[in-house]
Amino acid sequence: MTPMMTKKELAGLGTPDLVYVRAIRAHEVLQDARVEAPDFDLDPEQILYAVHGADGERLAVMMDRETAFAAATAHELAPVSVH
Repeated sequence: MTPMMTKKELAGLGTPDLVYVRAIRAHEVLQDARVEAPDFDLDPEQILYAVHGADGERLAVMMDRETAFAAATAHELAPVSVH
């Protein structure tokens, strides 16, 4: 049986500076934004790159992977990639 961990326990396994970057669809971000219509044109199927904390909280969304890694590094975080 796989043990279940809370988000707090999971975050405690890594370093506080560790973040992960993963590809997401734009419609996922738009759903979470809770706005009726954005002021910009964004294809719902467009691939974006989200930066998440170890607890899974989405911290930022960028247009490309390189920018997501650069933003994390600029904020003294250690980005890793997930698939």
